[in-house]
Amino acid sequence: MTLVNAVLGGLVTGLLYPFRTLPPIVGLLVVSFITAIAMLVVFRATSNQERIAAVKRSIHAGLFEIRLFNDDLRQILRSQIDILRHNLTYLRLSLVPMVWMIVPLLLVVAQLQFHYGYRGLEPGRTVLVKVRLDADAAAPRDITLEAPVGMRVETPAVWIPTLREAAWRVVAEAPGDYDLSVHVDGRTFTKAVRTSDAVIPRSPVKLAPGFVNQLLYPAEAPLPADSGLASIELTYPEREISLLGWETHWLVAFFILSIVIAFALRNRFSVVL
Repeated sequence: MTLVNAVLGGLVTGLLYPFRTLPPIVGLLVVSFITAIAMLVVFRATSNQERIAAVKRSIHAGLFEIRLFNDDLRQILRSQIDILRHNLTYLRLSLVPMVWMIVPLLLVVAQLQFHYGYRGLEPGRTVLVKVRLDADAAAPRDITLEAPVGMRVETPAVWIPTLREAAWRVVAEAPGDYDLSVHVDGRTFTKAVRTSDAVIPRSPVKLAPGFVNQLLYPAEAPLPADSGLASIELTYPEREISLLGWETHWLVAFFILSIVIAFALRNRFSVVL
């Protein structure tokens, strides 16, 4: 999974690189355009287009019957039942291409979350860094946090036994890309920190190895399996995307743009949706 994340992450980062200093909606529009085209290609290749077209015609015929026989209650009821049946058939026919698309789409969405889900730390902004131990790991005798030039650790470690967690308060002093170093009983582990507000990948947490962890948090390589740590976490502020003056979560904007573009291009790609 780490290799898949590295390859896919490199492709997504490379695609978004020219737009990293532009408003986030610009790069998101490009990704939505590519996603819409990919969905149309997959939908056409994996769905029964003739059957879908026939079902849609039947639905339209049912709607026309309701308008035509609006004074015949029995005919209206029969038409509504037919429309419901045809809609269920349409959903069943659409399920096959959705199954083909769901896994690649989830992988792409996971990558995009770390480009568009968080803003970089602002210089002067104070955040918490938390290190959590594995449930079966012994409490550390010595645990410290070291910050590079450009960042500063403001407080000593605060150990919370009930959470098996150590926490520090750190502040960014200058824009840049940094690595915080966590020293635990003679071993050192790093956590990447991005203080630029450009559209670049930034991960709020570095986790222990595991398929689910890497699926949901692909932006940073996992901790060593024998580290004894469950996570190193840093609190990034969340980012909202401006879509025609509407501030919303990037995922909402992404799906709206992808669906609108897909419907706009469906005839050009000869796809019945």
